[in-house]
Amino acid sequence: MEGVDLLVRGAGELLTLDHGRPGPVTGEAMRDLRIVPGGAVAVRDGRIRAVGPTAELEARFEARETVDAAGRVVMPGFVDPHTHLVFPATRQGEFEMRCLGKSYEEIARAGGGIRNSARRMREARREDLLDRARRLRRSALRHGTTTLEAKSGYGLATEPEILSLEVIAALDDRGDVVPTFLGAHEVPDEYRDDREGYVRLVVEEMIPAVAARGLARFCDVFCEEGVFSVEQSRRILRAGREAGLAPKLHADELHPLGGAELAAELGAASADHLVRISDAGIAALAATGVPAVLLPGTSFFLGMKDFAPGRRLIDEGVVVALATDLNPGSSMTENMQFILTAACLAYGMTPAEAITAATLNAARAVRLDDEVGSLVPGKRADLLVLDVDDHRLLAYHHGVNHVARVIHHGEIVE
Repeated sequence: MEGVDLLVRGAGELLTLDHGRPGPVTGEAMRDLRIVPGGAVAVRDGRIRAVGPTAELEARFEARETVDAAGRVVMPGFVDPHTHLVFPATRQGEFEMRCLGKSYEEIARAGGGIRNSARRMREARREDLLDRARRLRRSALRHGTTTLEAKSGYGLATEPEILSLEVIAALDDRGDVVPTFLGAHEVPDEYRDDREGYVRLVVEEMIPAVAARGLARFCDVFCEEGVFSVEQSRRILRAGREAGLAPKLHADELHPLGGAELAAELGAASADHLVRISDAGIAALAATGVPAVLLPGTSFFLGMKDFAPGRRLIDEGVVVALATDLNPGSSMTENMQFILTAACLAYGMTPAEAITAATLNAARAVRLDDEVGSLVPGKRADLLVLDVDDHRLLAYHHGVNHVARVIHHGEIVE
């Protein structure tokens, strides 16, 4: 018998999401979780060695340690492809203002929003930023998120943006926290009358500094009316790409500006938000395979009446992923389980589609689908044992943590 480090056995439903080929899935395939009844996973050296029926794997492998799933659901760890993990302070005062009827835009015009965080960021201490981010990362892991993307974007100046990315780097040394440079998150106070000057600062100073230090994999822009135009976004993202940073976009959240079309044009890693995506934008994403990262928690938390057209995006063949948008202003949650429930109710997604969007397709949105997002031999051994016996309960029974065990890099961590 072959020796392995760990055998997870006796899963009532083993959700492998193994479609027999690399990459994400679209359309009806999102409903097929490739379930192995009574399944097991063998792990060696932090990697998945084999997947199959429990009796078959127990006959092949001798495990140093065993986890008995006891008829429960076992699935890949969640991948959260859009977070703002590093920020200087929470903004519960703004939340209270929204509860009293103020809109997000009204709060921003009054000095709140991203610029509020930017002002605080410039006074923040590294150790405080790192402590807050570590606690949020740990909570996300307890709720089943084994891989997440983390953006800068609250510094809005070279030094604090670099600081944010250094904090992200300090969180992780195994590729579990994917760093994104988002210097073009908003225009800071000192550049309100010189937006072009700020674009030049991002292009000519920030991007070269980030790239020279190897601090980010992606370059993101908030392409939105009143923030960065399509042309400004194109210039920033092209500069990032030339420096080795793959493009991402906050696109078409409040207005159908053409961000999705720009993402398709540039072959971006993803186009995110998309509440106001146009017909042309949907067609462009479907044609190019650029993932749409949907953030139902944001629309929910802001009290918006409109959500992204998730059902239509799936039906028209777009690669659809889900994320928390964890941030202090518009989506203060690190819990991907809640996002699954919100996606089912807001978009008309099935629980299986939501799981696919939060694992395999989400991994594609950070270009790690060859590494995580499904239970396939050779991939990283990131998997969850849930305290449910039917995968549909994960979204249906909401407001609780269903994660019983977290296995990360082949190690039992929760």
